[in-house]
Amino acid sequence: MTDRKTELAENLARVEERIASACAAAGRARADVTLIVVTKTYPASDVRLLHGLGVREVAENRDQDAAPKAAACADLDLTWHFVGQLQTNKVRSVAGYADTVQSVDRVRLITSLSTAAVRAERELGCLIQVALDAESGERGERGGVAPDGIGELAELIAGAPGLRLDGLMTVAPLAGEYAGRQRAAFERLLEFSSRLRADHPAANMVSAGMSADLEEAVAAGATHVRVGTAVLGDRPRLG
Repeated sequence: MTDRKTELAENLARVEERIASACAAAGRARADVTLIVVTKTYPASDVRLLHGLGVREVAENRDQDAAPKAAACADLDLTWHFVGQLQTNKVRSVAGYADTVQSVDRVRLITSLSTAAVRAERELGCLIQVALDAESGERGERGGVAPDGIGELAELIAGAPGLRLDGLMTVAPLAGEYAGRQRAAFERLLEFSSRLRADHPAANMVSAGMSADLEEAVAAGATHVRVGTAVLGDRPRLG
């Protein structure tokens, strides 16, 4: 193997061991948690190496990086997740390659995604990003809808042509009552997920946890963890 492939293989093995250990500690099956490797700022060559190592779910947070990377890897059987704050002027591009948009947080974005998905003749999975640091009716600094806005967005997504309501996503908040309390934050997200599934049973995806706090997310019940640095390490960044 190349040096880079060896590095990625070793990092991936460590992350897999962390997930497996966290699942065991929580009494969960390893198959219950899906690893999404966040390849933002890293080149398409790394995506190809990761695919060769068995990775099938990758994520990006900037369309200007993601679109050419997805095109360069179009021959690979990959599921692409868009996880960054998404501006409506980028929606048409994102709808061309993303399988799931994890950062849906406002009505206008849902409308734009629906229009773009229908135009592209694709179905886009949508996760509602929840801002646990937001006050009632407001958005958090990292994007996301306040918890009391989940229901409205869920109904809009469920009824929008070209869109599929898959569940919820959050990023551990830096402010508010859950700052520094990742486990509590993720458990709170699971409570919102349970309420959502009462009306939308198929919306059972819960995306939470990153390199530093994936164990807390697994313990809380997350179905997907988004890991970048722990897999890819420190690399020269894209411009």
